[in-house]
Amino acid sequence: MTDQILTLKEVAAYLKLAEKTAYKLAAQGKLPGFKVGGSWRFKAKDIDRWIEEKKKKETDK
Repeated sequence: MTDQILTLKEVAAYLKLAEKTAYKLAAQGKLPGFKVGGSWRFKAKDIDRWIEEKKKKETDK
């Protein structure tokens, strides 16, 4: 089991977003994540896949 799990703060830094923005996206279901004990967690590979999907949608326009 080598899937890296990121915190909200780490995802916000990775995406260069404010923590509040990352939280809002996660809460709206727009950012792939899950809650553990009330705190958001994210799989790094899910975030990378999400980025690739967003890039693909932009180039398909």
